[in-house]
Amino acid sequence: MKKLSKKIKLFISHFRSIFSLYSTLPIRKRFAILSDYRKLYKNKGLNVDEYYEYGFETQSNHFKKTFLGVNEQRFYLDFLNPIKYYILSRNKYFTHKILENTGIRKTTLYCYYRPEGVVEHSNEVATNIADVVRILQQRNVASCVIKDTENSHGEGVVVVKQITYFDNDCLLHLYNGERAHLSSMLGKHPLIFESLIKQTQQLEAFNKSSVNTIRFMTTLYPDGEARLVATFIKIGRKGSCVDNAGSGGNVDACIDTESGALKYVIRYDGMRDVTDITRHPDTDVQLSGVVIENWDKIKAQVLQYQKAYPYAKAAGWDIAITDEGAVVIEVNDMWDRTGQLFIRTGWRNEIRDCYNAWQQTGAKYILYRQQNELTLKHLLKISKQECD
Repeated sequence: MKKLSKKIKLFISHFRSIFSLYSTLPIRKRFAILSDYRKLYKNKGLNVDEYYEYGFETQSNHFKKTFLGVNEQRFYLDFLNPIKYYILSRNKYFTHKILENTGIRKTTLYCYYRPEGVVEHSNEVATNIADVVRILQQRNVASCVIKDTENSHGEGVVVVKQITYFDNDCLLHLYNGERAHLSSMLGKHPLIFESLIKQTQQLEAFNKSSVNTIRFMTTLYPDGEARLVATFIKIGRKGSCVDNAGSGGNVDACIDTESGALKYVIRYDGMRDVTDITRHPDTDVQLSGVVIENWDKIKAQVLQYQKAYPYAKAAGWDIAITDEGAVVIEVNDMWDRTGQLFIRTGWRNEIRDCYNAWQQTGAKYILYRQQNELTLKHLLKISKQECD
């Protein structure tokens, strides 16, 4: 009776959510959507918000079958990217230090500002404004990027075009023409200061104000093989220094993994606010059909990066393309699902396949780094079945 009561409460919750989100649709249509959602919840653990945000009521059966939702994704990634390595990808300073001795190309780390504790005479770690200024001056830093070590989606990124030094402070000339004293930016949050990226002329032409990065989704298998799951590009808007949609809208496109050609170009202004385009809305540069230069070389580099970074066996690499090749901006071990909208197919099969491969080795990790809405029993059932 108690189990039945839970099922009834869950049905009522789904009913209310679907009928509220689709309140403008006819009753018959809402019941059809409810029925479709309940099937996806049972077979994939899809939550109501995902169903609505990704427009599942209009998506193809292929997209529905291959989409990897947050609950199932957390289950796989908690296993593939275990909690003991979480901080290596999450904290940008630790990521820098790990990548330094792996052969993976990255930006230059100038300084790590950590407001806690006291570190004396370090040429890299600072705990106060005087030490930050000292380290930057010693390294002759004339421009840089400042990032919060824990933020993602382009939040808290400051691009500094020029630095004017004073005693125990300096004036930062920002990318947008504004100025700010360094002392006004240092507070309770750790920061890193790293080098600017000079992207290729091709990528810069898409939008000059931002470093337009490519997300490479990769997996690592027990035999050491690295596989490419999906690729898509994120392009900023005019005047923006970041390319991420989470910072107020951008342009995105799927990149064909074989040819390197851009397709499905969209202007992304938020979930359910997507417009198909062929050219950049601000620069008018052609995007659809453009092939990324040296694509095979770039792919090979990123796959090698995945092999050298076994801490995350399913990773989302944010890669800048320079004349020298692929440069890592960030490596994500827990990523959002929006890219599946950009490439117009899901990556459930690829992530699940990698999960199953490691399961068969007998590897055991602690699950549940993040709270999951579903029970372990439900998740195990989902992971063992093909989606209908």
